[in-house]
Amino acid sequence: MNAIALIRKRRSRTDDSEIIRLIRTELMPLSYTANPNDTKTIRELPNRLRQGVTFVISRTKTSMPLGFLHLYIIGDVLQYDMLAVHPQHRGKQWGKMLMAHGEAYGRSKSCTLARLFVDDGNDKAKRLYEKLGYQTIRYYPDVRCYEMLKALTAAF
Repeated sequence: MNAIALIRKRRSRTDDSEIIRLIRTELMPLSYTANPNDTKTIRELPNRLRQGVTFVISRTKTSMPLGFLHLYIIGDVLQYDMLAVHPQHRGKQWGKMLMAHGEAYGRSKSCTLARLFVDDGNDKAKRLYEKLGYQTIRYYPDVRCYEMLKALTAAF
């Protein structure tokens, strides 16, 4: 049975420390180009979060994020940047919920295409994206990641 959670916009003052911890522990170890001990990259994360839109999933409006989704709108393209769910809270469909929320947000901004990159070796994420209708269009060997696309159509 799924635990109750809600999706809300990130509040930098209270959410960023947990979001950055999730990036360092869950995303960066899977990346060929990022190192969780690179202080310059870590220092730049709050600025990166300010440049896009971040949604968090939490138990209440004010509780700590259990996962997050960061994205950008570039013209009519919804560009996913990062998605992570705390390991103790996986298997509850929260990644799927965050992605659906991101797609709805993109549609509300007139996006017609969603795009993301997934690191080679992050098989669970790649399978999730495939189940959600994303198709691999290209592999970038220099950074060891796949580019995936999905057409966004109006939800009925």
